[in-house]
Amino acid sequence: MAAAHVRTGPVRTWYDTHGAGASLVLLHGGLMDARTLGPLIPALSAHFRVLTPERRGHGHTPDVEGPLSFGVMTADTIAFLEAVLDGPADLGGYSDGAIIAMLVALRRPDLVKRLVLIGGGFNLSGAAAPVLEGDLEPVVQSLGPAYAEISPDGAEHFRVVVHKAAEMLSHEPDLDASELAGVRARTLLLFSDDDWVTMQHVTQMYDALPDAELAVVPGTSHFMIDEKPALVTALILDFLLHEPVPTVAGLRRPARGGRR
Repeated sequence: MAAAHVRTGPVRTWYDTHGAGASLVLLHGGLMDARTLGPLIPALSAHFRVLTPERRGHGHTPDVEGPLSFGVMTADTIAFLEAVLDGPADLGGYSDGAIIAMLVALRRPDLVKRLVLIGGGFNLSGAAAPVLEGDLEPVVQSLGPAYAEISPDGAEHFRVVVHKAAEMLSHEPDLDASELAGVRARTLLLFSDDDWVTMQHVTQMYDALPDAELAVVPGTSHFMIDEKPALVTALILDFLLHEPVPTVAGLRRPARGGRR
């Protein structure tokens, strides 16, 4: 394990590295940091060099002036991939990190080998419940202590980040389903059966992505990484370590060897 910083435009991005082998970059969720990916790291780093960058205003990475947006954080992530890697990598993301990973795959397909999207939708219309609306103080009180432990900006700055995130999530993400056709990477979609997006949105996303595989983790919530880490990592490793199997009666993917 080796933590480092890299300058990506205006952001001094902190990242950690675990294991060795082909690169797998994992993006944490909103108002979280790389520690929340901890349950996935032991199993994944046994097979891959796992990199866990923290975005502007999250974790060890300082905030910068200006609003948060998925576009800005996607640009930051692209700059990180260009600065740290010497070629395309597998890219995974959780929650907001999944949205950013998908946007990277849309904007820079040359940087992405395969894509793992955990609990992230593509449009606010898919939200099962409001996120970061109304009184934000409970969010500050709940997540603030973890932020204060490692942020270089100090505990009080968390309120600034929370309000920036709330403003962003009032109108983003706002992709149209038709835009997902631009994701050319083979993609694993992982959702819980009680997630923050509706199951209708999940199936719409699955139908719109050209080369998607779908897994629904039973008996979990949006925090499936903590609730069933062994199952989540087993699904990710099955996807990353094996080529697609020939299907017997596939309707979506006859090119994989299904009987016509």
